[in-house]
Amino acid sequence: MMNIPLLSINNAVLKLGNTNVFNDLDFCINKGENWALIGESGSGKSALLQIIAGKFHLSTGNIRYYFHEDFLQKHHSADAHLTFHRLIAMVESKHHFRNLSNTSDFYYQQRFNSSDSEDVMTVEEYLLSIKPFNSEPAYWTFDKTLERLHLDELRDKQLIKLSNGETKRLLIAAALLKNPVLLLLDNPLAGLDVDTRAGFNSIISDIITSGITVIMVTFPFEIPEAITNVAILQKGVIVAQMAANSFDPKAILTAGKKKLDSDELTALLNTKNSPQYTWIVKMDNIHITYGDKQILRNVDWQIKQGDRWALLGPNGAGKSTLLSLINGDNPQAYANNIVLFDRKRGTGESIWDIKSNIGFVSPELYQYFPADNSCLQVIESGFYDTMGLFRPSDSKKAATALRWMKALEIEHHSRQLLKNIPASAQRLCLLARALIKNPSLLIFDEPCQGLDMHQQQHFKTLIDTICELSNVTLIYVTHYQHEIPDSVDKVLKLDKGKVIES
Repeated sequence: MMNIPLLSINNAVLKLGNTNVFNDLDFCINKGENWALIGESGSGKSALLQIIAGKFHLSTGNIRYYFHEDFLQKHHSADAHLTFHRLIAMVESKHHFRNLSNTSDFYYQQRFNSSDSEDVMTVEEYLLSIKPFNSEPAYWTFDKTLERLHLDELRDKQLIKLSNGETKRLLIAAALLKNPVLLLLDNPLAGLDVDTRAGFNSIISDIITSGITVIMVTFPFEIPEAITNVAILQKGVIVAQMAANSFDPKAILTAGKKKLDSDELTALLNTKNSPQYTWIVKMDNIHITYGDKQILRNVDWQIKQGDRWALLGPNGAGKSTLLSLINGDNPQAYANNIVLFDRKRGTGESIWDIKSNIGFVSPELYQYFPADNSCLQVIESGFYDTMGLFRPSDSKKAATALRWMKALEIEHHSRQLLKNIPASAQRLCLLARALIKNPSLLIFDEPCQGLDMHQQQHFKTLIDTICELSNVTLIYVTHYQHEIPDSVDKVLKLDKGKVIES
């Protein structure tokens, strides 16, 4: 059968800043093909999606959108100004929500402050604002999309109050409502719980059956059955292309564990004396409500110094709200019986007193963290618990930041702006920022999201080594069992705001 091209990229060169991401790239997608892009961090997968979406401009070379030309030929009455962009929908690793004032000045604690979220759309308002590019009857209608992505019960929920996984489902729904010709997905499974991931296979099948072509960045072991082709990228080069049914994910597994420098890690962990506490966290009968919706109910949780906990549960179970009570981000903490670091909340402590004891990272922090600092400045800001460095750099603290970057294998990004490095390296910078001050408590909310297999394994080994060498307390959230560090030996499991296992 003759291949009919949908789009082609020829002799493409892409430069971002001083970096050549692609040199002389050729890539062709034919009708009936649906592609998975595979590769380690920084290989160019997300950049390739951005090129296809028309968001990155090529230095040289060209990209031809045959599907756009076909559409204009078949629809002579179509808007003459209908560009190829309107026929493409993309789900990125970060959302770009705007509030009712049509600005996007959200911040990551906003979901916990009810008075600050009045200017935010609900799920229903947001989805109703999206119009398909074509006036013809749409396959993906509002009701069908809401039902298929299990968003019906979230209709009245404000965007800022969605969990990370709920947000990902919403973004996929929003993309489908455009009824595009081409759907681009950048790690769509990141942040989704076990049940939602299991159902994602059939969702992708439904999308493809409806006539939409899918190109997705994903992990080797998470390629949906409806994907027909795989491209493997390494350092800006497509090194292999094959039919999906002949792709063996085990063939591209990276090398095993790299031995950590225990002496260097011990030195980094001994830069200050850690205070001793009886209770890191003591919560009794916690209740959190927003309006008439109960988010947490009857939650008891006692964490002693040196404990290592996994906090588990499906999307929307209340995990992030529970963590916000510990991290000083939720004002409802004062209405509950909570002891943090041997001190009852509301007895004169400041939020900064609490945060000084905590190293924290989460998908929301990644979403909202300002990206105009250099990576070194971002990590140094961890000493001050600020969202970026707002004072002159301290040479000793900067040197410590660089040492943590080396421990996480990202030192080559030290002088680059956070926004100019791969998303996985950005996340590792925020992990280094959490570690830099040797806090008594580490809160890692989905820390491996977006990391490639080697980065995940390296980070897990690093955390286990830190737990072996110190008395640090750990709370670890993930939807993947294999990501949980070996040092974790306690579990708190939430569902619908209640503790179902402890």
